[in-house]
Amino acid sequence: MKKILFTFLILITITNNVWAQESSKNKTDIVNHAKSAILIEASTGKVLYAKNENEKLAPASMTKIMSLLLIMGKIDNHDIKLTDKVPVSENASGMGGSQIFLETGSNVSVKEILKGITIASANDAVVAMAEYIGGTEDEFVKMMNKKAKELGLKNTEFKNCHGLDEDNHYSSAKDMAIIAKELIKHEDILNYSKIYEDYFTKPDGNKIWLVNTNKLVRFYDGVDGLKTGYTSKAGYCLTATAKKNNLRVISVVMGSDTSANRNSDTTNLLNYAFSNYKVDTLISKNKNLGKVKINRGKKEYGNLVLKNDATILLKNSEKSKKYTYKIKKNNITAPIKKGEKVATLQIYYKNKLIKEEDLTIKEDILKANFFDIYLNTLKQIFGGKKLF
Repeated sequence: MKKILFTFLILITITNNVWAQESSKNKTDIVNHAKSAILIEASTGKVLYAKNENEKLAPASMTKIMSLLLIMGKIDNHDIKLTDKVPVSENASGMGGSQIFLETGSNVSVKEILKGITIASANDAVVAMAEYIGGTEDEFVKMMNKKAKELGLKNTEFKNCHGLDEDNHYSSAKDMAIIAKELIKHEDILNYSKIYEDYFTKPDGNKIWLVNTNKLVRFYDGVDGLKTGYTSKAGYCLTATAKKNNLRVISVVMGSDTSANRNSDTTNLLNYAFSNYKVDTLISKNKNLGKVKINRGKKEYGNLVLKNDATILLKNSEKSKKYTYKIKKNNITAPIKKGEKVATLQIYYKNKLIKEEDLTIKEDILKANFFDIYLNTLKQIFGGKKLF
């Protein structure tokens, strides 16, 4: 009996070791070709997989993710409009590599330029846009590097806005994932990056057929972006984002030897994410979380909302938990822009702070002028409610 029991225990030990080795092997073998890779959940930034994620490598046209982040920021801040006409310089039209053949002296809408960058990875289009925003490409690149520092990127330095090989132009899989995470907060970018094929309309009315360099937007359910890259130095690269059910993930692979292997590694990463994880949305960004007093504003109160959905990442086997919340705020003084952080939502589990989310207000609130303050003072003197 003891001998049988001993043999049984040995078999259990061997079996468990085999399972452990298989589990480790399965995760290790997710990325078989790329030099560097990372997989993150988009709302929390939680790293689900990483391989040499901090290695400095040439990012090729994934550089355009940072360029697009600056462009979308200008659009969402109403500094530029989709209908604005972008002048095409000789420098822009003369760019090599992938292009949409912009003509010197022509004027192209921001919307058409965005299609050229996101679908066709057009170097001439991104340079034209860089010059339009920064005045010169060099000034725009300075803006890119400044933004990189603001995001806390440790392994990124840009020398151009398009990604053609240049000395000391580099990034890492982790840094690219962080930039992509910021970019997709500008949700309209996905309306462009998810397009598989479309036409670029030139100022003279002629059309150029565009086919997305990211084939996964057509062949992998849920993929709606984001940016490919290739140069002889960088190899084949891809930053992808996909959403299924309530889970959105971002994957980055750098330094693959072929486009097929780049797509294979990316597919493995996405499959791993959707097979093992889910997201629990605790509070939607559209939910009204109450009023907050605005000092010196034309309106006395503003409605608090989250800047982004408050989410928690869970394994598929985990059950949802019960959380408690607190709102932390200081004095808020006008003017306040919609989207500007005005307070913090603290999320607790069993009285332990586990996460914080930024709060903003639903609408812009202008600063009260002298006449507004005078009317409010009269209201208070005569016992009525404030007018503003």
